Amino acid sequence: MAEIKLVAEARTQFGKGAARRIRREDKIPAVLYGHGTQPVHITLPGHESMLALRHSNALFAIELEGESHLAIAKDVQRDPIRGFIEHIDLLAVKQGEKVAVDVTVNVVGESAPGTIHLVEAQTLSLEAEATHLPESVDVDITGLEAGATVTAGDVKLPQGATLVVDPEHIVVTIAEPRGEAAAEAEGAEAEGETAAE
Repeated sequence: MAEIKLVAEARTQFGKGAARRIRREDKIPAVLYGHGTQPVHITLPGHESMLALRHSNALFAIELEGESHLAIAKDVQRDPIRGFIEHIDLLAVKQGEKVAVDVTVNVVGESAPGTIHLVEAQTLSLEAEATHLPESVDVDITGLEAGATVTAGDVKLPQGATLVVDPEHIVVTIAEPRGEAAAEAEGAEAEGETAAE
């Protein structure tokens, strides 16, 4: 994915009052940190930042005072009621550097007839090159029978990415729907009782 350019401004005022004023101007307070440098407090354009954050693990090119800084969002704080973005923590990255990120798990395919799939892990922790971060990974469950599991080690990773979690970590489980299993068990018990009589 191409980097998303955001023009930032240096921030000189701090505290809740200053943050509220920034948000009223349709901007978002943020901090850019990493590589052993002092954190830089900035403001980002509100609408463009919100649209950019719809892409998980997006790579940002932050333009600040004539310099461009590559960064990824490490933490996004949202208002718990209204959902607007209150603050963004950005981690400065360099081309070729590897960083750990969480990627969304997408289940593709259909398991065997009469089964359902349960997603045990919504995200998977990977390490990947900062300028080629994947947004998601696909987990193919085509034809899997009840009782089957897909572990992190079974997931096909994007090129250059490595697992951060235990390869035995269960991502998806295939099961029979509870209602059907219970009905079959009750049916078997009833047959057994009839036979005993």
